[in-house]
Amino acid sequence: MSTLFIADLHLCPKKPEVTSGFLRFLQSDAVHADALYILGDLFESWIGDDETHPLQRLIAVVLRQLKYSGVPCYFIHGNRDFLLSKKFARASGMQLLPDEIVLELYTHHILILHGDTLCTADKTYQYFRRIVRNPLIQKLFLDLPLRLRLCIAAKIRTRSQQSNQCKTESIMDVSQQAVKQIMLEYEVRCMIHGHTHRPAVHQLNLNNTTAYRAVLGAWHIEGSMIKVSADAIELILSPFRTFHAANFAHLKVKQIVNNRFVKQFL
Repeated sequence: MSTLFIADLHLCPKKPEVTSGFLRFLQSDAVHADALYILGDLFESWIGDDETHPLQRLIAVVLRQLKYSGVPCYFIHGNRDFLLSKKFARASGMQLLPDEIVLELYTHHILILHGDTLCTADKTYQYFRRIVRNPLIQKLFLDLPLRLRLCIAAKIRTRSQQSNQCKTESIMDVSQQAVKQIMLEYEVRCMIHGHTHRPAVHQLNLNNTTAYRAVLGAWHIEGSMIKVSADAIELILSPFRTFHAANFAHLKVKQIVNNRFVKQFL
């Protein structure tokens, strides 16, 4: 019995190997899980549910099949696909979740979120986020013709890439103060997020108690998932070609067991 978490797949037609890896993951791992949580940036970009690219239709079909197999799928918006809305959610069978939510899984209380709100040192991005997450701004954008939205999104992405090249790694990573603040606010000792593309399990001191922050990796050259069961929280990285945890003798696992941080190789 386990629940799986993924994030930052950035699916797009230009990276078919990532799509193939995701499909294998759904068939080999997700289908056996109690539930699947996607913590944002499933797609490289999303300019509205009215865009009907073949890749989007394919992903809707396979996620709906996962639901029909008895595995519910939940979705938290990322910074690339925050405009994904109810139409695609209905088509794919996904349930949309708020930006932050605490799950009670087995013996764990876990805060899950995409993770971009934790990067508080990146003032430029946080300002941009406040603008584009404004419901009025989103409505105005979605009322524009599809072709114009595509052009605007491409220009924004280009400027974002140029801006990121000038930022230090520390600016683009999470703020430890923000991490502790939100964990104290939700009264949890475990958090799972993506966004930073830096897979790891971090141990931190939270008011003289041990807490953990598990970070999902991006699906660039390998798949990344976090597997939560009654006695462990595991970060699992594996090649796209055969995404099935049980098949890897060399699989790298970072694991929390019995409230202790353990790094091991299976």
